[in-house]
Amino acid sequence: MHNFYSDTQTKPTRAMKATVMDAEVGDEQRFDDPTTIRLERRVADLLGKEAAVFLPSGSMCNEISIKVHTDPSDEVICDRSSHLIGFESGGPAMLSGAMVYALDGDRGRFSGEQVTDAIRPVTRYMPRSRLVSIEQTANLAGGSIWPVELIDEVAEVAHQAGLATHMDGARLLNAVVAAGVPAARFARDMDSVWIDLTKGLGAPVGAVLAGSEEFIDRAWRWKQQWGGAMRQSGVLAAMGLYALDHHVERLAEDHARATRIGEALAGMSLVEEVLPVETNIVVFHIAAAGPSGPRLLELAAEVGVAMSGRDQRSCRIVTHLDVDDHDVDVLLEVLASFLDR
Repeated sequence: MHNFYSDTQTKPTRAMKATVMDAEVGDEQRFDDPTTIRLERRVADLLGKEAAVFLPSGSMCNEISIKVHTDPSDEVICDRSSHLIGFESGGPAMLSGAMVYALDGDRGRFSGEQVTDAIRPVTRYMPRSRLVSIEQTANLAGGSIWPVELIDEVAEVAHQAGLATHMDGARLLNAVVAAGVPAARFARDMDSVWIDLTKGLGAPVGAVLAGSEEFIDRAWRWKQQWGGAMRQSGVLAAMGLYALDHHVERLAEDHARATRIGEALAGMSLVEEVLPVETNIVVFHIAAAGPSGPRLLELAAEVGVAMSGRDQRSCRIVTHLDVDDHDVDVLLEVLASFLDR
């Protein structure tokens, strides 16, 4: 299978798995696992924050952050395409009792003016606006990058109104590599931010959430209530450290392959539109004369190519550590057979 379904499909390399054998471990709950501590310190420094906590998943990072930043009945402002709306099982409502105010942004990115308009008046009749969340990169918008100027604008509006700011940084390092902007600069005005180790970085498990020491102390309380510590988590943290050492700069290869795919799709007669390709995600819309999105996924799967769908006329292709130029050749040949006349 030539697997372009998502960068979540990556598997740890042999060299990454070998680091586990030499990992120093201890009881994470007692802050006694040196490898986990090293990973948390590394990510906190990378993101310009005081502290960090190693968690099993990015969704858990988002949900714990919402829980820390809000009280029940508070409202979170984010883009309509955000992961926390579409892919976290209603977590904000279930776990935090929070409402979500969905903005219609430009490819997953919204403006300070939109935030201003969304902030509720202070009245007992309405929920309290409490948190603004942004997603870097914006997944369903085709991996679009939030520029630092826009992040600054949104953060300034939020903070002036007394709201906290959060960055879902699942693919933050893709933005870092593509834009040449340090992660700490992107995250500078975020009260909480996390990076995923399991997507383009290729680790099998984990994400790291960062913020102030007070924020992380509160985050640990919810980690404890929602499942507890992972004990000798250094066996996982070691692979995360390997990923940060070896798999960040190579994200540029994924971006180059995605650009090639986007350019090829744009020339196919039954492709109506390809969203601008900025990182490793390609989203394209199929013309009415072509197969539906679900049907194209079925046809491609029958000949060994996996992609994901967005809606009845759109599909998503994601490049990552486990696909190479040959995989791209096969993908484009298969797509041309169904989308080019």
